[in-house]
Amino acid sequence: MQKISTLIFSEDLSTSEVLKLLVSEFDNLELLEQTSDFSKIFEILSNITDKSLFIVDLSVKKQEKLDLMLKISQQCPNCKILALSDNPSVDLIIQIMRAGAKEFLTVPILKNEFFDAINKLISQLEEPKKINKCKIISVFSNKGGIGKTSLASNLALELSKITKENVALIDMNFQMGDITTFLDLKPSFNISYMLENIDKINETFLLSTLERYKNSSLYVLADPPYFKQADTIHPKQITKLFNTLKETFSYIIVDAEASFDGKNIAALDNSDMILLVSVANLPTLRNTQRCLELFDKLGYDKEKTKIVINRYMENDEIKEDDIEKVLSKQIYWKIPNNYFAIMSAINKGVPVSIINSSTNVAQSYKDLAQHISDNLYKQNMAKRFENILNNF
Repeated sequence: MQKISTLIFSEDLSTSEVLKLLVSEFDNLELLEQTSDFSKIFEILSNITDKSLFIVDLSVKKQEKLDLMLKISQQCPNCKILALSDNPSVDLIIQIMRAGAKEFLTVPILKNEFFDAINKLISQLEEPKKINKCKIISVFSNKGGIGKTSLASNLALELSKITKENVALIDMNFQMGDITTFLDLKPSFNISYMLENIDKINETFLLSTLERYKNSSLYVLADPPYFKQADTIHPKQITKLFNTLKETFSYIIVDAEASFDGKNIAALDNSDMILLVSVANLPTLRNTQRCLELFDKLGYDKEKTKIVINRYMENDEIKEDDIEKVLSKQIYWKIPNNYFAIMSAINKGVPVSIINSSTNVAQSYKDLAQHISDNLYKQNMAKRFENILNNF
């Protein structure tokens, strides 16, 4: 039986000794010689062509070890990481997971918890299973012209940059989609083509067919070029498309059509989160209120829909408290009004961060992407580390 090479990294002598004793109880683990040299650790693990485990204690030198973990997770695909800490926090666990650790334990170590964690990692190494963690986020408004497409395209790009994971941006505006204009793309394929070939789709097909935005991990699925093509698309096909995309992408951002037809409802039904976009004027807020009422009738969880106020100005006549009172719902995010930066980006066909990343609106898109990704990390971890998180 091929043994799994295991490397322990902890400056605390007692923790290190406990770990060595626990590892020695596994017949299929082979303990490697310990070292505190960061570059040496990476060299050892990167030279192992077979399976390996890296057990790292972040009680000291936290940031340096997080950087090392990220490097190992990106360049050593056959290595699984177990992280430890004597001072865990929600933020630290988020950083640990983002750096590539598959399991986390607190110090001092409990034997049964350690064995459970190691057995999970061994199972992943011996029978790797693709865990579907994709999140679908629809950007929606039943009123046009309030910045929905700008939000969807900028959010998708920022998520791809922050998470370094594959992000799909889908234009569901079947009659007059603007995603390709906003990003200055001329895709060879569109959503109609994808649906016609749905049974042939795999990861290779997707990544070669969807239009990749420059050198990013953002892939765009454009709207049909002809109106009549949209008539042949059915709601069940949208659901099947989403289920297929979920196998390849970590995030799917949907620029939803400003309507409640069957195809759009299918997209909203399949979404984990709906960013309901509004602006601070009474007619739009009344439309937003009606959307919330309809979502309630559709049976959506109240937490599924998040209110985003676009073009927000602190000196608006309608204040934040007024909006929340009208909608009976808290505002999730406010995108500041910056007409010149947005229009310059749209006219040049680039995301606003490329025009000027220091503008308030570019920073807001980036912060929103960070906020969403962090919260999704917390949700995922809450299920896996419920006992740990309950202590905070």
